[in-house]
Amino acid sequence: MNVGIVVVAHTKEMAVGLAKTLQHIAPQLSVTAAGGDSKNNVGTSMARIETAFKANLATELMVFYDFGSARRNIELAAAFGEKNVYIYDAAFTEGACRAATMLQAGKPQQEINQALQKLMIKAQQ
Repeated sequence: MNVGIVVVAHTKEMAVGLAKTLQHIAPQLSVTAAGGDSKNNVGTSMARIETAFKANLATELMVFYDFGSARRNIELAAAFGEKNVYIYDAAFTEGACRAATMLQAGKPQQEINQALQKLMIKAQQ
């Protein structure tokens, strides 16, 4: 299984900044980002998320998002894509950094999921 990370945020700067940090932490990991809406305003865009999914070299994607409506757009993009997408309701920065560190260290997915459970903060409605 080839696993990568996608980060989705309401601003391009936030998404790209976190992606750069993750690449520094885990240089062998495929990391892509989607931020801002289709007009570069605050928000998220299903099309930008789809592009980040396609650009990621991995076949399995761990997706971290900042808040709210980002999750709905991620779910829509995943429904139209061909990759396995796992959405994490963890603290945005901490969850993505922990996942990247553990993936870089070669930890199994089950162990990473257990570690991320401690960082789950977003309630499902």
